[in-house]
Amino acid sequence: MDNNLEKRFWEIDFLRGLAIIMMILFHLLYDLTYFGEYNLNVHSGFWLYFGRMTATIFILLVGISLTLSFSRAEKKQNAKKKVYQKYLKRGLEVFSWGLIITLTTWIFLRAGFVVFGVLHLIGISIILAYPFLKLRFWNLLIGIVFISLGIYLKSFTFGFPWLMWLGLMPERFYTVDYFPIFPWFGVILIGLFFGNLLYPDYTRKFNLCDFSNFAFIRLFCFLGRHSLLIYLIHQPVLIALLYLMGIVMFHVK
Repeated sequence: MDNNLEKRFWEIDFLRGLAIIMMILFHLLYDLTYFGEYNLNVHSGFWLYFGRMTATIFILLVGISLTLSFSRAEKKQNAKKKVYQKYLKRGLEVFSWGLIITLTTWIFLRAGFVVFGVLHLIGISIILAYPFLKLRFWNLLIGIVFISLGIYLKSFTFGFPWLMWLGLMPERFYTVDYFPIFPWFGVILIGLFFGNLLYPDYTRKFNLCDFSNFAFIRLFCFLGRHSLLIYLIHQPVLIALLYLMGIVMFHVK
């Protein structure tokens, strides 16, 4: 087996790790606001754009990573059916975690529980992306169309909830995490474009110094390699820490 197929591109893991750190910071500020400790206004201004930037980096990397895994799978096995089954299985797995998030937030939050959040989006996108993986330049154009349509739809509300996963928001709709197909699948498609442009056939097409031996970089790469696990556990950990801090501050007073 070609050893090059087993290597990882450290810069992808690093950027994903950076996005994870940004996500944890944003959710910490969000939790402090949500539970009434501080009024940090995370719904507008700098922190709103910070949160959107975090999500964009993370979702863009999903698209890039899909091209890498596709190139590797094609070289390892020729059967297209097996490659698609791999994406179908992985997509359903991530989407199932999204459903667990839905159930958990419905139990503990009720108002604002997650109906179609980032894990739902990524799970569906992994499956939907398969026919787009070889389109290359077209992914950039189609991605821009998805994003533009999503921005346009955001100006409207609809009297039914069944297509909210596409981006057709129902009236008086509120959720703490919402990533519909329009516009966010467009970000996935742009990620496919950059993945095919920068890493064709699982090969880096640009010069980059290897900083992967630095401890700081290794830490971020470690976080990037375990991003799904960190995403699943970080909110319970943050809430537990805030709860314990609240108890300590109460007794100190």
